[in-house]
Amino acid sequence: MTILINLEFTLNNVVRAVQRRDAVIVIDVLRCCSTIVIALANGAKGVISAKTLREARTLHENHPEFVLAGERGGLKPKGFDLGNSPLEFSSEKVMGKHIILTTTSGTKAIALSKNARWVLIGAFLNAKAVAEAALKIAEREGIGISLALSGRKRRFSLEDFICAGAIAESLPIEKVEQSDASFAALLAFQQARVSLNNVIQRGYHAQYLKSIGLKKDVEFCCQTNVFEIVPFLKEGMIVPLKFPNEDLTIS
Repeated sequence: MTILINLEFTLNNVVRAVQRRDAVIVIDVLRCCSTIVIALANGAKGVISAKTLREARTLHENHPEFVLAGERGGLKPKGFDLGNSPLEFSSEKVMGKHIILTTTSGTKAIALSKNARWVLIGAFLNAKAVAEAALKIAEREGIGISLALSGRKRRFSLEDFICAGAIAESLPIEKVEQSDASFAALLAFQQARVSLNNVIQRGYHAQYLKSIGLKKDVEFCCQTNVFEIVPFLKEGMIVPLKFPNEDLTIS
C-alpha cells in the first residue's frame, strides 16, 4: 500500500485533513509545537491545548495545580505562569506537571484537528520521529498522512512549510506518494537545510519574534531531530507516543 502525503497550508484548510480521515501532523514551529515537544521531553505529564485565553483561565481555575502557559502577540498574558518560549519549559518547571497551553495559532490548529483519529505534533525538533510514527500509523490503519500547517493568523508561514518538508524527507520514497504541495515543501527544505536558521529568520514571524527580544527562541526551534518524542492527542490531553513493539500505546 502506498501512503498519500497531503499538505494543508493554513488553519482554514485543516478541517480537510480531518475529513479525509488522515493521520494529522500539526506543525507550528514558532513556537507552539516546539514548546509542546520540549515540555514533554522535560517530563511534563501532558499538555491541554486551549483555543482562547478565557478557556485557558477557566481550566486553570478548575485545576490551579496545573501550569498555565501561553502567548498573545508573542508575549506571556497577564497572570500566566509561563509564556510560549520553549526555553522556559525546563525540567525544574514542568517535570511531573500538567500544562494548559494557549497560543495564537498552534492551539487553534490542534482544536480544529481534534476529531481526527490521530493528531500528532510536529516540529523541526522531532521531524524524523514524528514522520516515522505517522507512517507506522498510516500503514497499520490504511490511511493517508496530512501535514497541517498552523500558519500565522490564518496565513501562509515560511517556517511551517519548510518544516513540513523536513518531515516529508523522512518518509521513505518507496512507501509514500507525495502530493505536489508536500513535494514542494520537501524541495524547499532541501534547499534551506544548509543554512536553515538563516532562512527561517528571514520569515515574517521570526522577524517579529526577534523584534520583541526572542531571537534565541527562533534559533532553538530551528534545530532538527534533537528529540525522538512524538506528542499526540488522546482524550483531550497531549501525551508522548511510544512504540514498545509493533503495537501503538501511550506512556
